[in-house]
Amino acid sequence: MQPIVSISNLSKTYGNGYQALKNVTLDIKQGEILALLGPNGAGKTTLISIICGIVNASNGSVLVNGHDNVKDFRITRSLIGLVPQELTLGAFDKVWGTLCFSRGLFGKKPNKEYLEGVLKELSLWDKKDSILLALSGGMKRRVLIAKALAHEPKVLFLDEPTAGVDVELRKDMWELVQRLRESGVTIILTTHYIEEAEAIADRVGVINNGELLLIDDKEALMHKLGKRQLIIELESSLSSLPSVLVSLELELELVNEGNKIIYTYDPHKTDTGISELLAAINEADLLIKDMQSTKTSLEEIFVNLLKAEK
Repeated sequence: MQPIVSISNLSKTYGNGYQALKNVTLDIKQGEILALLGPNGAGKTTLISIICGIVNASNGSVLVNGHDNVKDFRITRSLIGLVPQELTLGAFDKVWGTLCFSRGLFGKKPNKEYLEGVLKELSLWDKKDSILLALSGGMKRRVLIAKALAHEPKVLFLDEPTAGVDVELRKDMWELVQRLRESGVTIILTTHYIEEAEAIADRVGVINNGELLLIDDKEALMHKLGKRQLIIELESSLSSLPSVLVSLELELELVNEGNKIIYTYDPHKTDTGISELLAAINEADLLIKDMQSTKTSLEEIFVNLLKAEK
């Protein structure tokens, strides 16, 4: 199947010499949720802005549903909805008028039923006659999403969609994104919230210093780069690891004033080393009070990738 968005060798260098993007190549699948992670200044917003036709690329090309986003600008822009980071809304405009105006900008015929459905999906129907100035920050964020959906795009870009909103509203947004995907919309979001990508994304891309470090299925990424930890709480504290444990040459760490041993291991290996560890603990006459296992989060993988770049 042809990708809905195809990015090839995309670069952006500004007049002052700053290179915001460096040869980014990426295919975005139709109907997926792709999360782009990266620190401030990594190039995420620049990438989105180029795809949407707001910023010109220095090199490379972007195809949206097979159309070049420079040569066929009108076609590609009509296929894209963009929710920017900033709350760019007219203070005294009304919600309903904002949506109708946005739809008209793309040459779409009026469709009251569709716009009504969008507002109801976003829990905004009772606010349709309200001026934007009277809405809360979270409601304004929802209006931005409604505005981006007004012309029925096939691709929706969400640039930090839950920035500055509370946890409850953030989870509402996640559910909304899932429903949009189920309706056939391809969604690309940038986020600082790692749990956001972990909760809703199908694939994860990591950008830093203008480079796409990796792009992979979320589960595959966590499988390949994720590790597990076995946390063993002891009945009594240790000043150092017994020689029988040191001789195992396992990745062991003594923490919490010496009453916990943390063993980091690869769960995908045939021999995890856990049996040898437990046998050695028994040989050292150590009494185990409690044990628990944890797995590496997407956040830890992300942080480790950025550290490796430095």
